[in-house]
This record gives sequence, C-alpha cells and structure tokens, in this order.
Amino acid sequence: MINREWHLLSRPVGWPKPEDFALVETPVPTPGEGQVLVRNKYLSVDPYMRGRMSAAKSYVAPFELGKVMQGGAVGEVVASNAEGIAVGDHVLHFLGWREYAALDAKHAVKVDPEAAPLSTYLGVLGMTGLTAYAGLLRTASFKEGDAVFVSGAAGAVGSQVGQIAKLKGASRVIGSAGSDEKVKLLVEEYGFDAAFNYRNGPVSEQLRAAAPDGIDVYFDNVGGDHLEAAIGSLNQGGRIAVCGMISVYNNTEPAPGPRNLARLIQTRGRIEGFLVGDHYDLQPQFVQEVGPWVASGALKYRETVVEGIENNLEAFLGVLRGDNTGKMIVKL
Repeated sequence: MINREWHLLSRPVGWPKPEDFALVETPVPTPGEGQVLVRNKYLSVDPYMRGRMSAAKSYVAPFELGKVMQGGAVGEVVASNAEGIAVGDHVLHFLGWREYAALDAKHAVKVDPEAAPLSTYLGVLGMTGLTAYAGLLRTASFKEGDAVFVSGAAGAVGSQVGQIAKLKGASRVIGSAGSDEKVKLLVEEYGFDAAFNYRNGPVSEQLRAAAPDGIDVYFDNVGGDHLEAAIGSLNQGGRIAVCGMISVYNNTEPAPGPRNLARLIQTRGRIEGFLVGDHYDLQPQFVQEVGPWVASGALKYRETVVEGIENNLEAFLGVLRGDNTGKMIVKL
C-alpha cells in the first residue's frame, strides 16, 4: 500500500513556490507498540504553517527539510496496538499533510462523528474555535457592552470571534474582509453590525466610519495597516489581542511597526500576543459553551473544502491569498 505525503524541500523566501515542496510516495507505516494507524479523512491548512517553513527561531520548531510536514488531521483508525482506541474509532491528531499516519495513542484524541461532522473538529470545534474563544475572552478580556473589531473576519478564527462577541453581548461588532462577497456574508449570515472591504480604501477611514464611537477590543489576524487603524480607534482601556499577522508572513524584510503606538499612553491601551497552546485548560469550558451554539445554529460556520492530497499545497497557498471563506479543509 502506498502513502502519499508532502515534504518540504527548501525554505521559501517570500511567497512559497511549488518547487519548495514535493508530494512523495512512501510505504504505509506499521504502527508500533502503543500506536495506532490512522487513515486521514480531513487535513487542516493554517496560516501559522508558513512560519514553520522558515528556519527562524519561533515558538515551535520549524519543519525539517526533506521530511513530511505536520498539521491538524482527523481520520479513522485502521490498525491499533494500543488500549483504549479500537479499529473503527475516529481520532484527532497532528500528523497531517499525509494520507496515513502512525502515532502514539497518547497523541490521538477520540472524536464522535455522530455528534458533529468530522471536519468541524479541525475548525469550529477544534483548534481554530478554541483560538477565537481564548483570544477574545481571556487575552482581550472581553466584557458585555464592548465594541469589537475583528480583522480577517471571514476566516475560520475571525468569523467565530465576531459571533462569540455578539452572543456574549457586544455593543457592536465590526469586521474587515478582502471582498464584497465576504463583507455581505459577515453582516447577513454571521450577524456582524458592520463590515468593510479593506481593498476599497484606507482601513483607518473605513474603521472610523464603521465604529464612530471607537472600539474597546481589537482581535488581530492581519497586522499592518489594520493594527495601526485599530490603535487609532481604540477607546480608553482598550485591549488588542494579537492572534496572527498574515499580511507580513511572506515579507522578506521586517515590516514597519504601527506609527501611532504613542496613542496607547493616552488610551491606557494594551496589546498582547497569545498562542492557543497556552490555553488548552479552557478546552472543556469551550466545548461546553460553544458546542450547543453550533448544534442549535446560533453560531454559524463555513468551510472551504479542497479535494485530494495532491491539492494540499494549493489549499495552503489559498489560505495565504485569502481564498477561503471560513476554515480551509482538505478532504481525502
């Protein structure tokens, strides 16, 4: 049996190029003692993966050259040498970018395909959902009545941030996105109070028009001009949670910082970065609160699904371009 997997051949400079990667055929691995063999059904591609393609020091080790990359995946156990996980069980794990994965059972989390579609465990009920929940409620210290601005708001994390804020009693939720179609989605389906296409004019001007009374919380997925605009609209005691800065991930030179940081003195504002890995203690609370919202339809989600392991790289590049609405998923 053949297993196809994506290897990183060279570290991208600027935008990743197809020649930096290779789809390699290998034998299907044999699980060892205490391991399971999983046939992956859905793979996750996420912006943070771009950072792991670089050798620069970061919060997580870079992908190794000439070896298979990693990412979130959910699949069916087809062989088991471990207690507690049987053939036919479905598990969530971190050995994506491949069709089959052999891993220690302790690194596999059983999921129930009857409770929710398998793909949701990579998105709305998975890492991206917890990222939105922890970043908004813990890092940004959201409280009822806050006005919230979310960049990259039509993405997997951003769309959930805005909806959670509304469900928790935000006074106003504003989102930015990269197309008029996504702006319409934010307002008409996700319930944002206002949204704008950042390609249609200066972000600072569009944000002031959408939030004339300022903002109390900014959830940053983009960085750059969005961060500067948010600082300019921040109310006294405002908080900024930095989740990602996709606008600078492919830069070959350091991006200039916001020019108006001094305004934080006036507003007593706070900027704090966060990683979801530091907040897994919130997982039970997250599932308990968000699960019923998803089940009832109170919290809506979208997925952009790409078919086939051979298209995994293109799906990832699509995330960097902003092609996706909601979570980008690769279906095998």
